[in-house]
Amino acid sequence: MLRTLVSALTLSLLAAAPSMAETIRVGMSGGYFPFTFVRADKLQGFEVDFLEAIAAETGDDVEFVTMSFSGLIGALESGRIDTVANQITITPERQEKFDFTQPYVYDGAQVVVQKGNPKGIAGPQDLSGKTVAVNLGSNFEELLRALPNAADIDIKTYETNFEQDVALGRVDAFVMDRVSTAQVIAKSPLPLEQAGAPFDEIQNALPFRKDAAGEAMRAKVDAAITKLKENGKLAEISQKWLEQDVTKPLAETAATPAP
Repeated sequence: MLRTLVSALTLSLLAAAPSMAETIRVGMSGGYFPFTFVRADKLQGFEVDFLEAIAAETGDDVEFVTMSFSGLIGALESGRIDTVANQITITPERQEKFDFTQPYVYDGAQVVVQKGNPKGIAGPQDLSGKTVAVNLGSNFEELLRALPNAADIDIKTYETNFEQDVALGRVDAFVMDRVSTAQVIAKSPLPLEQAGAPFDEIQNALPFRKDAAGEAMRAKVDAAITKLKENGKLAEISQKWLEQDVTKPLAETAATPAP
């Protein structure tokens, strides 16, 4: 009887004890300003602050693993990292492979050209016959290849530095997200400008593997994202790095009157 009581008490104490902290291994390129980049030998940006805020909510540690963007999904699939924080867009193809958290950034695909727009590009319809740069393996590459005039576009994939090639006129345009392009144009000396309005709404979230450990971590991280939205911390991080709140759907943002 005593042994039964001791066993029951032990189980009760174990159940009440806080779970052991995990290390969330987060992959990112470190070359996607202002979301993840290195300055003065320090990895920083929106994604870094965001994941550190998540870890503070969950009580876990976070380890950042940098590599080329094109290798991030493979690293997640192979188990070398637990998730990717590099503005990963939710797509049907990716949802077949991974379980995503709720979106934490809402954005749009944006065409960017050399300042002065010498080729007269006003949007994706004007990219026929043009050379267009995009990140290798990114959702923007998929969006370009899905355009009605995709067969007429010379799509050139890059790991980095495509902005410089557009600014120098070596490439006619590049496509990236609206928020990042605005920051690149505002903060860098490169002569660039946005061409037309965003042509596709995108939702960015954190992907996890579809196994027991991945689903458990996804659920924990997703709950933390909900808290960061409710307490205003996520919007605060967005304002810090992007000078606007991109954490709400575009339709909801457009419906909100300007202050």
